[in-house]
Amino acid sequence: MNQTERMPRSGMKLFFMLPILSWALYDFANTIFSSNINTVFFPFYLDAQIGGSAEMEQVASTFISYANAFASFLLVVFSPLYGVWIDRTGQKKKYIVWLASLSIIGTFLMGIFAATDMAGEWFNLPINLFFVVIAFVAAKFFFNSSLVFYDTMLSDLGTKEEIPLISGFGVAVGYLGTIVGLSVYLFVQEGSPEQAFIPTAVMYLLFSLPLFFFMKDTPAKKREKEHFLTGYKEIYATFKEMKSYKNTFTFMLSYFFLNDAIATTIAIMAIYATAVVGFTSGQFIILYLGSTIFAVIGSFIFGYITKKTGAKTGVMLVSIILITALTIAALATEQWMFWIAGALIGIALGSMWVTSRTLIIDLTPYEKRGQFFGLFAFSGKVSSIIGPAIYGTITLNLREYGELASRIALSSLIVMAVIGMILLIKVKQPDAQT
Repeated sequence: MNQTERMPRSGMKLFFMLPILSWALYDFANTIFSSNINTVFFPFYLDAQIGGSAEMEQVASTFISYANAFASFLLVVFSPLYGVWIDRTGQKKKYIVWLASLSIIGTFLMGIFAATDMAGEWFNLPINLFFVVIAFVAAKFFFNSSLVFYDTMLSDLGTKEEIPLISGFGVAVGYLGTIVGLSVYLFVQEGSPEQAFIPTAVMYLLFSLPLFFFMKDTPAKKREKEHFLTGYKEIYATFKEMKSYKNTFTFMLSYFFLNDAIATTIAIMAIYATAVVGFTSGQFIILYLGSTIFAVIGSFIFGYITKKTGAKTGVMLVSIILITALTIAALATEQWMFWIAGALIGIALGSMWVTSRTLIIDLTPYEKRGQFFGLFAFSGKVSSIIGPAIYGTITLNLREYGELASRIALSSLIVMAVIGMILLIKVKQPDAQT
């Protein structure tokens, strides 16, 4: 009996099946990396190493933005090839093991390089700092690459009725990873955020092991061998076909700008809160935990809102929340203002995927849904380059203006989100399509 014929399982029995629990624990593991390294401790580390004045704090923001943009660029270049690998071999676990291991090694090396004294400079950076940045780019690239295979593995875990439950379970377990990962702060000395790098690598490895050992790949159906570059051709072919689906294409453009703002916010949130608004690292950890809780609440509530009002209305409401949050953050002069912004950002981050994914399903014909989801994901990856690159360029060129540079850079994200919302207005409600 295959997966589509199997009787649906329910409740805790479903969630604690060993393959499903192992799959969800990898979400737990990689969220520890995402929150600890990408959002919190790597930005803190760069600020501690490069900052020290209002101008140099803007330079630190630039390095963070450019490092994230370059890692996203590498993902855009290679991710189309991953789909070919999956279709050709059916192997997902094998690539997750390799890619996650390389990400873990990169994270571990960040800690080694940060703790090593090296004389001299490369590219006007202390040599050890240069190597930490390179290790971060590698760790983030391999982390994001593993998620391509991890997300695809979901379809092998259950029936059509079970998959939404399994997906939601993975997201919930992932948010728990944020909380557990940030517990390393209790053992990090003030002013030494690099002490979190190696413990993060250890936890990343530990909670990845169940997937490494207990998951199995579903054998691929035999098919003609495809050229290695087929993935690029498929994206180009899908993009050309979008001309026949202008409504869907309009939403893709809208999502590009909205995700641009979201991806950049995730990357710069920590250093903006500390360098501009005056949070200590400990205060930001508490703020980030609060934002995570609001993300969970937002995801849950907007599932019901989307069901009742329609997906387009759901995305529109999330867009308004995002713009409001960014506006408050750009104007924040007191910490209580940024607390409000942080809560709203959490709601927006947690809800955008819930609403936008549903709208894509509503807008696309069933037989072409896979193609459009592929382009949807590709659009998100490209926008993850543009936003951080623009933000970093603004802070670099206006660095002599101190915190004003960061406020102007953050305001550029408001512009992006507004453009996305204007494009969204032009999207016809799915039931109005002809």
